[in-house]
Amino acid sequence: MALTLTPTNTLLGTLAPKTGAARMATTIGTVVFGSLLLAISAKISVPVMPVPVTLASFAVALLAATFGARIAVATVALYIAEGLAGLPVFTYGGGFGYIASPSFGFILGYLAMAYIIGKAADLGASGKVMRLFGAMLVADAVLFAFGFAWLMVVASMMTQSGAALPAWLDAGNLLGTAFAGAVQPFVVWDVLKMALAALSVVGLWQLVPKKG
Repeated sequence: MALTLTPTNTLLGTLAPKTGAARMATTIGTVVFGSLLLAISAKISVPVMPVPVTLASFAVALLAATFGARIAVATVALYIAEGLAGLPVFTYGGGFGYIASPSFGFILGYLAMAYIIGKAADLGASGKVMRLFGAMLVADAVLFAFGFAWLMVVASMMTQSGAALPAWLDAGNLLGTAFAGAVQPFVVWDVLKMALAALSVVGLWQLVPKKG
């Protein structure tokens, strides 16, 4: 079972130990280490409202392209579980109440992003910069869809709550609010982050000794 978690088309699958027990230990350690990197990347942020700009999408793309789909999804799932359990791994802390945060759609979207990029890596894209970059752009678009939809729901709930509305929320234009808050500020930066992630992984792949 452990042997199938890291296909040899990925960097992790190529470099990880080949025996069952050692490979399983490496897999567990990788997932824990990856969740820590995600937590650190989420803290490197610019406090834009309502969704902060962070390095988390870059970290997810980098980890997914390196680990493959199964390990990448497990890593993101552990990260989300840590945050909902109360560990301060999200940008503004943690706890189950974070579900009501305008940015939580992006956190959920990291699962889909990890799977799409990881699957591309499983199929051999991690050594080909344009294929990997293309997969990352598709995954990033899906991430935006999650973030946009979640912000729409949160904004709608806020307008119906009767409480004072934050400055970023236009109650008469929820679509515009969601686009301005979850898509517009991030598009250019995320394209650059995906390009850097793709180049980094392909560059690392070129350093791996080729099998004779």
